[in-house]
Amino acid sequence: MPKFNEPVAPHSANLSYEQLIQGWPAFEAQILALLETLDLADKALVCDHVALRVNSIASTDALRDAFSRIGKIISDNIINGRTILIIELDTPLTLGQFSIACVELPYPSDKVYPQEGWEHIELVIDSKAKDYNTLSQDLLVLCPRLRPLLNQGLSPLPQSEQTAESEQSRLPDLPSQAEIKVKMSSPKGDKERLANPTIAFKRGNVCIKVHPHGIKAVIASEQVSEC
Repeated sequence: MPKFNEPVAPHSANLSYEQLIQGWPAFEAQILALLETLDLADKALVCDHVALRVNSIASTDALRDAFSRIGKIISDNIINGRTILIIELDTPLTLGQFSIACVELPYPSDKVYPQEGWEHIELVIDSKAKDYNTLSQDLLVLCPRLRPLLNQGLSPLPQSEQTAESEQSRLPDLPSQAEIKVKMSSPKGDKERLANPTIAFKRGNVCIKVHPHGIKAVIASEQVSEC
């Protein structure tokens, strides 16, 4: 079994594409283990993209160039005050049963990540939810074993303040889930019209996010807003 704090890519002042490739097997192992723990491995979900975390503009520029040689940028948007690129790969990445067509490459913010490299995948479930409370209920229908964890992550705040995080979200009857944190949010890009609430499950250095719409549907909503 992989260690939850095992680096998913070597840390250096300038993160390279080669380091990302070297770090992929460790990231894959940790994500597959987390999927099993969450009881999501056998739900036939779609993984629409994988995301990176990078601390320097120089590294991000270099990775942008590297990924542009094996794919194309299909979105360049501002989310929470920073640029986030979505690159569609010519050849999808393989992670377990998933074929992942897109990579999310964010430019750095003021936050410094303790570990650079591959950070999370995003899964799409069958849901018409416009807020994370509804998304949570839909996820429970798919996976009832998540109830204790989701209940602790739900926020009592009104819709306008939808950001909630439980630092000690636990499932006491499932010891393997004891180190999982849950965060619920409704991030939105400057150009987006499509509500896409998100539930994130994090353990160690990796994270699995669940939402109702895939990245290409979100990008399509950006294009509609420009018309």
